[in-house]
Amino acid sequence: MIRKSSASLAAVAMLASVSGTAAGGRALECYEPIHRPALYDTVYEDVMLSPGGQVVDYDAPIYGTYQGVEQIAPPRVTYETVPAVTRTVYHTVKVDDGGYAWEWRVIHGRKVLCKVWRKARYARVAETVVVQPERVRRVVLPAEYEAVAHEVLVRPQQVRIRQIPPSYGTVARRVVVREGSTSWRRVHIPRHCQD
Repeated sequence: MIRKSSASLAAVAMLASVSGTAAGGRALECYEPIHRPALYDTVYEDVMLSPGGQVVDYDAPIYGTYQGVEQIAPPRVTYETVPAVTRTVYHTVKVDDGGYAWEWRVIHGRKVLCKVWRKARYARVAETVVVQPERVRRVVLPAEYEAVAHEVLVRPQQVRIRQIPPSYGTVARRVVVREGSTSWRRVHIPRHCQD
């Protein structure tokens, strides 16, 4: 309300001043504008910069190997045939008794039948002799073992959850404490200036 009346007053004063001056008249009242700037202040507020949350870290499982000895065949009994043991023995044997025999001969160009004496004949003969007969032998086979590599879990998968708290900070903000305004102030005019 005051501003409207001040503005009206200013308009009237301006018109009067313009018309009076333009008309060569005398100034009865004068007003000057007074500007009052806006007044600001800095306000500090705590605000949330980050809402926080959770971070999940995964560590993969770790595996290793170890060498172990395992039985791959149990002890067992089997039977095998042992062949006979032989050797060769040589003998001298009479192959012909000898004695008188008839044979054809050529004497003085004539073919004649003669009675002749023959010695006994001998020969060396080989004979295979069994020294030890064929037999069945019992064989005990021991257990068989072998080194085997095994994969083992050294450390299982691990999951870690880290809580991240929210973070806050102080923020400066300028606020208007008082709006700027314009008002009019009456100006005193000395008498000698009015003419």
